[in-house]
Amino acid sequence: MNFRTVFISVVMWLAAAQAWAAGDADAGKSLYPVCTACHGPAGAGNQAMNAPKLAGQENWYLITQMRLFQNNARGSAPGDMQGMQMAAMAKGPQLASDEALQNLAAYISTFPDEPPAVTVSGDVENGKALYVVCAACHGDRAQGIEAMAGPRLAGQNDWYLVSQINKYKNGQRGYHDSDHGGRQMRPMVATLVDDKAVNDVVAYINSLQ
Repeated sequence: MNFRTVFISVVMWLAAAQAWAAGDADAGKSLYPVCTACHGPAGAGNQAMNAPKLAGQENWYLITQMRLFQNNARGSAPGDMQGMQMAAMAKGPQLASDEALQNLAAYISTFPDEPPAVTVSGDVENGKALYVVCAACHGDRAQGIEAMAGPRLAGQNDWYLVSQINKYKNGQRGYHDSDHGGRQMRPMVATLVDDKAVNDVVAYINSLQ
């Protein structure tokens, strides 16, 4: 086998791997109905169900969090009832394979990314100053940085951001050794010393939509 043949074979293999990694949105559509009751038919989120917006979030983060739920690295902390509910859904047999998760994420990526309603108010200028600590992992526009395990925050339900910051503070997220992004996050939320600081930084993130 000459170099040209090897090169072509490698390129074809990489193309196939990339296509698989991107997921099959059509296949993912058949997996999504179980998510609809909480996250909505277009992944817009539902505060009454404590279910965040999925539309607009990057695939790598959705898949990472699903795996954490499946591996008891999220949703198993005492008192985290919403997390436990999600963990049970994530462990359904139809989502057991990496391919299924890729397909589900691919389907979610087809949803329109509509700005959510603003429910949290705060001092945006103070929030901007507080956000400097967050920018290294989440980006200066809260767009997310995969290399830093920082998800996109801009465009997420603000009530959900507040609830998750409090979960990190209370040890209900970032408690497991395999949740590297979560463990990285826990000391960062310590810089938000009270509810006002939390609301201020979330109000600033709202301004970045």
